[in-house]
Amino acid sequence: MDPLKMEPEPNGNIEALSITAGAPKAGLVSAHTIDHDSWRQVGLLLVTGYSCGYILSFSNLMLVPLGWIWGIISLIMVAGFSAYSSWLLAGFHFVNGQRFLRYRDLMGSLFGKEMFYFTWVSQILILLLTNMGFILLGGKALKEISSELGGSPIRLQYYIIITGVAYFVFSILVPTISSMGKWLIVSSVLTFSYIAILLVVVIKDGSKSNRVIDYETRGTSASKIFNGLCAISAIVTCNSAGIIPEIQSTLRMPAVENMRKALHLQFSVGLAFYYGVSVAGYWAYGSSVSAYLPEDLSGPRWAKILINSIVFTQSIISQHAFIAPVHEALDTKFLKLDKGIHSRENIKCLLFLRAALFTVSTLVAAALPFMGDFVNLLGSFLLTPLTFVFPSMIFIKVKGEKAKMEKIWHWAIIVVFVLLTVATTIAAVRLIVNNVAKYYLFADT
Repeated sequence: MDPLKMEPEPNGNIEALSITAGAPKAGLVSAHTIDHDSWRQVGLLLVTGYSCGYILSFSNLMLVPLGWIWGIISLIMVAGFSAYSSWLLAGFHFVNGQRFLRYRDLMGSLFGKEMFYFTWVSQILILLLTNMGFILLGGKALKEISSELGGSPIRLQYYIIITGVAYFVFSILVPTISSMGKWLIVSSVLTFSYIAILLVVVIKDGSKSNRVIDYETRGTSASKIFNGLCAISAIVTCNSAGIIPEIQSTLRMPAVENMRKALHLQFSVGLAFYYGVSVAGYWAYGSSVSAYLPEDLSGPRWAKILINSIVFTQSIISQHAFIAPVHEALDTKFLKLDKGIHSRENIKCLLFLRAALFTVSTLVAAALPFMGDFVNLLGSFLLTPLTFVFPSMIFIKVKGEKAKMEKIWHWAIIVVFVLLTVATTIAAVRLIVNNVAKYYLFADT
């Protein structure tokens, strides 16, 4: 059977019917499909999702503030710990015979109601801001296409609205992660295509004999440290989204083994893509590399138009994976679970929920096209604990008494990454304070 072939989505109250016999089913009710997808489908989801148009800003965000030596060291260290923490968290999909479909349920069960709400609020803020960033990214890609075609100058906000509408339509047609199956094949082709074209042009630009490239990190000693911390926060963001249990819930059994196979694909093929573009962009253009890499390409014109067109189209698909947990929460709360998601009884509510979410996201993206600094702040404060600290807390809580030596290792991880959270949060706040004079509502950037 084709691992990406979609099966009919069941109607009604969808529960994980293939969990181990006798395991409690509390908390397993969802309006979205669970226990359905192959590890290859989820692996493609992770590879294409993390290789989206966001990577076109990584050279500027991650390597310019750090330079070659500290930049490469940071890329390797953060990727290594992200892979390890994700692998660890995937192993706690079942705890004491109970299955957890959501990160917040796992944290709440082990650490109480306060951690349930902290985890859920953290995820909501991260996922909503990520979605707003996708909308802004799509708008910028459309504006670049218009600029290359010599069209009349239209404000960025109009392109942002077009992007928000496209995302809304896709979310109705493809309402769940599991229903993305065939679209992931399309996304894979688009991802490989735009990265290949981009790398050819970037390498051509970087190989010019007359090029003079500066790789120096600029600023005072203090500003270099703070900017470097912001760069580390960006590296964390490019490797994780804090939704491992939610994605894992879609996998067929054995869920732990299959999730780890999918993660292996992300941190091998996926990592090669988004790190490869980041390193190539910094090598070719140095410290002057743009915050949106296609702006630096020397041409040909058709290549810039094609890259931006593919980035826009691919973002429609890839953004869906990162906002799906929010859709799932709203759908499970407000839709009739004994009816199909597209049934007559649910379609009006589905349209309203999606329209409300994307209206808010589009409005904020249009009003705050400089939101990258705020994403950096919330990434520092919220995503670092979700990615690194919480998995080690779970290990100590579940297995600490039986693994005393490993307990020391996980306490070390907690201490180091709590300190990193504090440091990167301070750096992000400092960046916002320094840039506050540059912020203008509805700026046409």
